[in-house]
Amino acid sequence: MRIAIIGATGYVGSALLEEALSRGHAVTAIVRNPEKLPSHPHLTPLAVDITDVEALAAALVGQEAVIHAYAPPRTATVEARIAAQRRGTRAILDAMQRAGVPRILAVGGAGTLEVAPGVRNMDQPEFPKEWEGGAKSTAEVKEILKAEPGLVWTFLSPSHMLVPGERTGKFRLGLDQLLVGPDGESRITLPDYAMAMIDELEKPRHTGRRFTVGY
Repeated sequence: MRIAIIGATGYVGSALLEEALSRGHAVTAIVRNPEKLPSHPHLTPLAVDITDVEALAAALVGQEAVIHAYAPPRTATVEARIAAQRRGTRAILDAMQRAGVPRILAVGGAGTLEVAPGVRNMDQPEFPKEWEGGAKSTAEVKEILKAEPGLVWTFLSPSHMLVPGERTGKFRLGLDQLLVGPDGESRITLPDYAMAMIDELEKPRHTGRRFTVGY
C-alpha cells in the first residue's frame, strides 16, 4: 500500500515505519528532521510542517492511508501539548480532505482506557503525573476523529506500558478496557504494537472506533 506516516522518527512512529517497510509498503515519512530516517528503497522522506495544510496536502496526494503518529514536544506544558495536538490533528484532517486520502489510523494512549466501568486509567491516583500531557493530548485525537463526518478512522491505544522489546506476534486485542496479562501487568512492546497497527491497516477490523493491544 501507499501510506504516509506522520511523525515517523518518534518513539512510536519509528516502530510503525520499520514494520510497514518490512511488509513491503511504500511509505512517505513526514517528519521534522528527515536526516534521522533510515535509507530504504520504499521510503520517501519529507520535511513538512504539519500545520502548513497546503504543503501537507501536496505530500499526501496519492496516499491510500495516513498513520497519525504526531506528538507535541514532551517539554511543553500540558495545556500547550493539548493545543498543539488539536492544531496538528485538525491540520492533518484538512490536508487529507484536500488530497483525497480516504483513511486515517491514529496512535492513541492508554490513559482513556477503562479500568472499571466509567473509570479511566488516567483518573487513577497512581497514574504517573509525568504522563498527563501525553494522555490528555492523545485523548483529543480520538474525540476529533469521532466528530469528523464521514471519516474512515481507527485509533489504537497501547496497554499501560508501551516498552521496547521483542516482536512476538503473540498478543490480544481489546476495545475500550485496559488489557492486563496473567502476570498482573498491562504492557505491550513497541514492535508488537506496530504489528497490530499494520495488521489493521492491511485488514481493517476496527473502522470507526478505538481498539487496544496487550499481552
